[in-house]
Amino acid sequence: MASAEIRTQSKSRRPVLISKLEGCGGVVTAAIIIPKEDGVISVSEDRTIRVWLKRDSGLYWPSICHTLPASCSTMEYSTETRRIFIGQDNGTISEFSLSEDFNRLLARREYLAHQNRVTGVVFSLVAEWVLSVGRDKYFQWHCSESGRRLGGHRLNAWGMALQFDEESKHAFVGDYSGQITVLKVEDNNYQIITTLKGHSGSVRCLTWEPEKKLLFSGSFDQSIIVWDIGGQKGTAFELQGHAGKVEALAYSPRSRQLFSGGDDTRIVIWNMDVDRKETPEWEESDVCQKCSDPFFWNFKEMWNSKTIGVRQHHCRKCGRALCDNCTEPRSSLPILGYEFDVRICKDCIETITDADRAPMATFHEAKHAVVYMHIDDVKGQMVTCGVDRVIKLWDISSVTL
Repeated sequence: MASAEIRTQSKSRRPVLISKLEGCGGVVTAAIIIPKEDGVISVSEDRTIRVWLKRDSGLYWPSICHTLPASCSTMEYSTETRRIFIGQDNGTISEFSLSEDFNRLLARREYLAHQNRVTGVVFSLVAEWVLSVGRDKYFQWHCSESGRRLGGHRLNAWGMALQFDEESKHAFVGDYSGQITVLKVEDNNYQIITTLKGHSGSVRCLTWEPEKKLLFSGSFDQSIIVWDIGGQKGTAFELQGHAGKVEALAYSPRSRQLFSGGDDTRIVIWNMDVDRKETPEWEESDVCQKCSDPFFWNFKEMWNSKTIGVRQHHCRKCGRALCDNCTEPRSSLPILGYEFDVRICKDCIETITDADRAPMATFHEAKHAVVYMHIDDVKGQMVTCGVDRVIKLWDISSVTL
């Protein structure tokens, strides 16, 4: 089994790769840094859970390598109780306890929660619940003291991601259709509060910020949406900085920065300690709202003006429906979440200053497609994993100061 590769740390304000943990025989679906310990817990599609501990040599080696009945799809770790909950492809959630020296794994309970791949697991120590979602289109919650199923809700599409606010007992379920269902959960009952609609692709990952009550969602549509749940005003901010599917999110409360990763092999760090604006609603029209050229579906106007219709586009700043010629300018607009150049109309481009173009995010090369990430703010470290079967440990202390 391969060891970890150690790199020299740098003082630059960027994530610095310090270790590579190799040896898994399949895609590593989740990895978590063990607080107050030089260690990492990982689960993989090769059906193994591994606990990696840093040795005196400075290398990380597995102190535990336990094989489960099916591929491991997701994981939750409770720091206070050292309990691990592992979702599998067969729909089962396996609960284990770690010994104090992290060298032994004790099986505790099996939850027969789903009929298909478990895609998200959350453990609430306050409520003693194990909440989960899966590809069987169900959101379930079980009592972690008895193992008894307490309730469930059938979704309209595969469940893909799950977050839970222990204080208010609200669950957030992202699904394959791109919607996020918000539920108020009780012991044996639940209430659907609302459905958040904003993504045009599957919601792949969610993360919850309990202090400001912000929900972050990453999607296959390459975007991230910040939902201001605590503001009670339905405010949502878009973040556009990935060139591929967004598959992993992690939030640093200390620095108020959001980290994101995906299949474009890029780690993006978003500054969330700034005032951002909502993107405007896109207007609809049968003609360009600046030059009045008809769009290609407006047959009547095309016939009357004896012209060929044009495609409809939108200015990202004002949201007007315009033709290609009237949205020829391009500019970044970070305050609206656009870190790349996007379409801006000829009127709005005159109002954008250099200060408006100042970046609110930084971009870093991960050199592997990221499917999961986890941050330990105290250590100033982050772990990422992906389809290349490699777990990477990063020093982010200079980034999160």
